[in-house]
Amino acid sequence: MYNYDETTAFLGHWGLFQQIVFFLLCASTIPNGSGVLSIVFVADIPSHHCMIPEVNVTQDWLNVIIPIKVVNGKQELSRCSRYRLDVVRNLSAQGLIPGRDVNLTDLEQEGCVHGWSYSRDIYQSTIVSEFDLVCSEQWKQPFTSTLYFLGVLVGSFFSGQLSDRYGRKPVFFATMACQTIFTFAQVFSPTWTVFSILLFFSGLGQIGNYISAFVLGTEILTGNVRVLFSSLGVCLCFAMGYMMLPLMAYFLTDWKSLLLAIALSGLLYIPLWWFIPESPRWLLSQGRVEEAEAIIRNAAKKNKVEAPQIIFQNYSRGEKKTPSTKEERHSVFDLIRSSNIRATTLILCMVWFTIVIGYYGLSLNSSQLSADPYISCFISAAVEVPGYISSWLALQYFPRRPSTSCAMLLGGVSLFFIQLVPENLPELSVALEMLGKYGFTTSASMIFAYTAELYPTVLRNTATGTCATFSRVGSCIVPFLFQLRVYFKYLPYIILGTLGVVSAFAILFLPESFGRPLPETIQQMHKRERVKCPCITRKGTPEPVVILESQL
Repeated sequence: MYNYDETTAFLGHWGLFQQIVFFLLCASTIPNGSGVLSIVFVADIPSHHCMIPEVNVTQDWLNVIIPIKVVNGKQELSRCSRYRLDVVRNLSAQGLIPGRDVNLTDLEQEGCVHGWSYSRDIYQSTIVSEFDLVCSEQWKQPFTSTLYFLGVLVGSFFSGQLSDRYGRKPVFFATMACQTIFTFAQVFSPTWTVFSILLFFSGLGQIGNYISAFVLGTEILTGNVRVLFSSLGVCLCFAMGYMMLPLMAYFLTDWKSLLLAIALSGLLYIPLWWFIPESPRWLLSQGRVEEAEAIIRNAAKKNKVEAPQIIFQNYSRGEKKTPSTKEERHSVFDLIRSSNIRATTLILCMVWFTIVIGYYGLSLNSSQLSADPYISCFISAAVEVPGYISSWLALQYFPRRPSTSCAMLLGGVSLFFIQLVPENLPELSVALEMLGKYGFTTSASMIFAYTAELYPTVLRNTATGTCATFSRVGSCIVPFLFQLRVYFKYLPYIILGTLGVVSAFAILFLPESFGRPLPETIQQMHKRERVKCPCITRKGTPEPVVILESQL
């Protein structure tokens, strides 16, 4: 079996061809950063109370017609009730003064039968004010995010398999178009139901675009450039889009304008079709040797190097496939067919689940950091930058297994300590929460690269998509996670911390991939170091196997 990295070594690692692929694929993730967490602003709940129609009552009664309630130790206007208008009208007509002649606690209350009045101090409108997702309909607000992540879940599952079957490039652009078109269509949603359906398909396209771009770059680029791309390039561009989100939301305070700006940015990436090639690794795995060689020769021309007369020696060319020679198809079932691959897949699924629920849980909870949601969102986004830089350095110089485990452990333990912080030190709680976000962000960046390095080309996108699918189960329950604080204030942090610590130890059971070439076949993956307890060294395990594998 050929070694792709050695066969294409004549191209170099950082020629014009690699630079084009690197920067264009990285840039394609900027709309993902803006779009995936735009729900923080699009579905935020502005201050509101019952609307009071024009009614003939005195100013004294108008000032108190909305009851005062205590929420989290603070007094605020009731959001879902008011004193009955007919009763207030009669008392006002009698000349009675509220609080002096009438005890307000004895008055009967009613719901917001005339609708709600929403504050415009921060937003001109959100989908909450547009579709009245408050009071009895308030469950729809977190459920909106859940529907988005359900779309991400479905997209994670199908995009990986479609990409392994039909190619990285077609799925990459198809899902990018899906993300752009359905985000644009949301602007014209007449009801919450229509908005949610369109949001579901937008999420489906978003994750498919990201995973396809990630795998495409991982397979085209080689050496340290591949590590730089997978750990720092795409992640920093995602963070860049994330940091641009609060800036866009600050100037576009209407939810429709914000979504329109995010959708239109996707149109800028249409010309990328003529600059981003298909993955030669994938073409070779499908037996399409001539197409793979054409891409490599074009790359050599751009890099101004001379390509060999025959690049891929070990492939027969020009032969029509018969049923007996037809390329073997692989599916998600190959991920659980053998014990070694099955153990790796199950551990990775659990780790991905923990990372996603931790990352999105802390991201969606960013409104708790300060009274200004724009500043809160920017802080949450900015803390990802050192996380991605740390992951790049770790992937560059340290083994995957201990570095990923340590990052996960840092995230989990930091959240555990929040419950020990005194009430008079809220800044320390915020710092620990952001340290937890840093740990989950760092491990998230590394686990993408780690997963891609463990699986062979014929299963790489399917494996990445399957792990992402399982992880999105966590993202679907994230919108409701921090509502558990009504039972115990620190319960969400305890749950996230426990998951982080358990996953940190589970990572130690994975094979190591540091310094080894990407496997091309399932047989090469089988030759990798088997999943075993890191505390136990089996006698008789031949070390030369690992050395020989690294030289394939």
